[in-house]
Amino acid sequence: MRLKALHYESEQPVNIDIDQGRIVRISETEAEQEERALMPYAAPGLVDLQINGYMGNDFNELPLSAETVSSAVRKLWREGVTGFYPTVVTNRPESILEAMESIRRACESDPAVSSAIAGIHLEGPFISPEDGARGAHRKDYVRKPDWELFSRWQEASGGRIAIVTMSPEWEGSGTFIRQCTDSGVTVSIGHTSATSEQIREAAACGARMSTHFGNGAHLMLPRHPNYLWEQLAQDELWCCVIADGFHLPDQVLKIVLKVKGPRALLVSDAVYLSGLPAGTYTTHIGGRVVLSPEGRLCLAEQEQLLAGSAQMLLWGIEQLTSRGLAELGAAWNMASTGPAGFMGLPAAEGLSAGAPADLVLFRRESGKLTIESTYKSGNLVFNAI
Repeated sequence: MRLKALHYESEQPVNIDIDQGRIVRISETEAEQEERALMPYAAPGLVDLQINGYMGNDFNELPLSAETVSSAVRKLWREGVTGFYPTVVTNRPESILEAMESIRRACESDPAVSSAIAGIHLEGPFISPEDGARGAHRKDYVRKPDWELFSRWQEASGGRIAIVTMSPEWEGSGTFIRQCTDSGVTVSIGHTSATSEQIREAAACGARMSTHFGNGAHLMLPRHPNYLWEQLAQDELWCCVIADGFHLPDQVLKIVLKVKGPRALLVSDAVYLSGLPAGTYTTHIGGRVVLSPEGRLCLAEQEQLLAGSAQMLLWGIEQLTSRGLAELGAAWNMASTGPAGFMGLPAAEGLSAGAPADLVLFRRESGKLTIESTYKSGNLVFNAI
């Protein structure tokens, strides 16, 4: 199969030859101006390190059926997402166990699900119990790091937990972080009230990432030092941001991009309300939340506290490019080859010979990005035409 499109970085026309699920060749080609104007862009499929659900499909609502997970995978193809980490949040130990078992069964029963789910992101329950830092997570389910409990969840998932978000403020956090990293699990710092010293110790013990940097934080912090400055200062920590226009102001995004460079990554942190109409909803985790017509999702009783995101990675790429914070290619890489490379996925090869043929064709008009088609392992899995 051959696709002809504009390369998302160079914006030059290329032929992309695909065989047996892989890209075998990318070559520049000629195209008249009229033809170029009609060509879509080609780019690597998007990889979301943190997503709680989409279009009514919730990875945290129990019982979680294989059909729900399968539906989410197929709907995410419409958004250009070819790989993702379903995120299970703070809950009762038995509820987290059930969610892990459900995702494992979904992967085992559906090859499409197994190929799309690169791992599971466990966000909590080993986070800060303090208001603000805890975000919308329920305080009564927050607990200190427990390796034996985590191991039970990992066994239930079939070894699929790849990322755990925790706060290193708890006693014994260093030992827990080393145990996770030794087992191949990426530790990310988030929902924390840790001191600068605790952040530094966490990084020294193997923590490698910051979860939705600048969010899941207190409304007021000391000028300095504080846990945000310290995470920026730790070169070992990659930095995930939600660039939906609501979670972080432009100046913070600009600073993160300057300080972290290629170690700055985009996540959606989308919840199951993403893609649904504006209104007030009652959720089983955060209680009553409000989704505004503009796309902002917050707690109904505390409007200053966000309750996750209702926007996808495409939206974040649009925000970065339209606000002049990043060029299209760089912004796209923050949501595709960047996270794939960080997690050691083959998709990190992007658009290159030998890479998995996980790619999308999209249109760009007045800054708006629209997915035209999505390919997974060379198979057309979504076509808007």
